[in-house]
Amino acid sequence: MNALSISLHALSDHSRRRVLHMLQKKDMTAGQIASRFPTLTKPSLSHHFSVLKQANLVTSERKGQKIIYSLNTTVFYELLNNIMEIFGKESVY
Repeated sequence: MNALSISLHALSDHSRRRVLHMLQKKDMTAGQIASRFPTLTKPSLSHHFSVLKQANLVTSERKGQKIIYSLNTTVFYELLNNIMEIFGKESVY
């Protein structure tokens, strides 16, 4: 899959979009994010984090025993530009 397809696949899931929305406001630990998803299992959340990281939509940094997740806004600009190109529009970035 190319980068655009990987990004669109990552964005296709409602739970992953919720994670991105939370990270738009601030960086969060895996535990903080998990607390907002009481019905999802840890393996399921881990899978969502993996998909988001594979698409480069989020970055993660280990600090001690915690993993801090951050939104990678650069990829969103690239994604938007790719979509604009599909429709023959000028780049926005």
